[in-house]
Amino acid sequence: MATTPPGLPDRIQHYIDGALVDSANGETFDVIESTTNQPYITCASGQQADVDAAVAAATKAFDSGPWPRMLPRQRAAILNKIADEVTALNDELAAIESFDSGLPIRQARGQANRAAENFRFFADLIVAQVDGAFKMPGRQINYVNRKPMGVAGLITPWNTPFMQESWKLAPALASGCTVVLKPAEFTPVSAQLWAGIMERAGVPEGVFNIVHGFGESAGDALVKHPDVPLISFTGELGTGKIIYGNCARHMKHMSLELGGKSPAIVFADADVEAALDSTLFGVFSLNGERCTASSRILVERPIYDRFVAAYAERASRIVVGPPSDPDTEIAALVHPEHYRKVTEYIEIGKSEARLVAGGSRPEHLSKGNYVQATVFADVPPTARIFQEEIFGPVVAITPFDTEEEAIRLANDVEYGLAAYVWTNDVARAHNVAGAIESGMVWINSHNVRDLRTPFGGVKGSGLGHEGGYRSLDFYTVQQSVHVRLGDVHTTRFGATGYADGDLGLGGPSA
Repeated sequence: MATTPPGLPDRIQHYIDGALVDSANGETFDVIESTTNQPYITCASGQQADVDAAVAAATKAFDSGPWPRMLPRQRAAILNKIADEVTALNDELAAIESFDSGLPIRQARGQANRAAENFRFFADLIVAQVDGAFKMPGRQINYVNRKPMGVAGLITPWNTPFMQESWKLAPALASGCTVVLKPAEFTPVSAQLWAGIMERAGVPEGVFNIVHGFGESAGDALVKHPDVPLISFTGELGTGKIIYGNCARHMKHMSLELGGKSPAIVFADADVEAALDSTLFGVFSLNGERCTASSRILVERPIYDRFVAAYAERASRIVVGPPSDPDTEIAALVHPEHYRKVTEYIEIGKSEARLVAGGSRPEHLSKGNYVQATVFADVPPTARIFQEEIFGPVVAITPFDTEEEAIRLANDVEYGLAAYVWTNDVARAHNVAGAIESGMVWINSHNVRDLRTPFGGVKGSGLGHEGGYRSLDFYTVQQSVHVRLGDVHTTRFGATGYADGDLGLGGPSA
């Protein structure tokens, strides 16, 4: 078993109304360390009573506390303090994230800076934000009054958990909402850092709350709670469909990001070396546990054999090792349950396609959730490894002959989150990108994010978009206010003498 990072508490508790507390009924669960699959810490397991307490605290803070009523610059100052606190914890956070999730330490070290940038970005955005005003000179002025929605329920995934939590926390808090965060049960440890961060930054009590636990208990109670008007969820498609149905009863606002099976289309005229670098990184970084992974690579026939051979050779040299080793490129998958899923897909793939790299546990790692970088070639579009999200270090490579076939193959799955196009033909790059059914497309690049752009998918990959102003739109109500400045013609119902055809519309609207 790896050495437990310093600074961890004896146990993980909920954080409700400014205090760390156990579950109301005392229930806990074990958190498992991924290199041995042994429990190393206990975590409070939230139930309905714990969610009720957290929502009550958040509701009180929203209804009568200062947070929603602060000027944007006042909230921005606190958001920047949060970012400073996050940055200061970089080394501690990296060690915890790597130990708890199995993320290679070399990839965990950037998580704090990315999380901090999310808070700085939305601090700037709320100060610079301009809402619309629409004038009808001498008659009426119309403007948008933007108001925070209320208590936001945030349910986050287990891959890069701290940074994913920041993606939701930053815009929710920036908008003036109060929040209840439900972290993933596989990786709850780094979320414990948020309590101290929020306190030191000056976030008022009750504005930020955490309830740990399982999706079917804590998550379900949060989604169904009548005093939580919006839910932001990142996770898998099956759970997203359940949340979609459960939100309907109270007409909740939803943002659902539900994963993907993202294609990378490599045309014969592409920079093949750059495409190799990008697609290898795109599926094997973060242990392959990433929603935007380029897990289906579609390669034009003239370069197909050369590409497959080069890709397999590179994949076979990827270093699989302990998360704490700075040379490790792929470490342990997050949990034995997920390890079983990934390895089952590898066995399925062996009967569906040609295995050209990996496909088993590394010989030097006899225990823990380790999987070699695994590459299948000649994968038919009907194969399960082509159609279904594996969420691990497994890639499917398929040939195509025409641009039309490439587009058809790219779209021939249930998902539509991301896509990647590799070509030096500018017109083709734009035309193919526009024809792909996905929420995001990168041309000659892996997924380098611009925080101003919308993030989200289509089809089975989700509902709604966040990112930039779209995040602020999601967490706020945009109320149109119309002010009379002069005489407004009104048909006098019940009076006599108005002309036939006078509908009382007051003439043209602008």
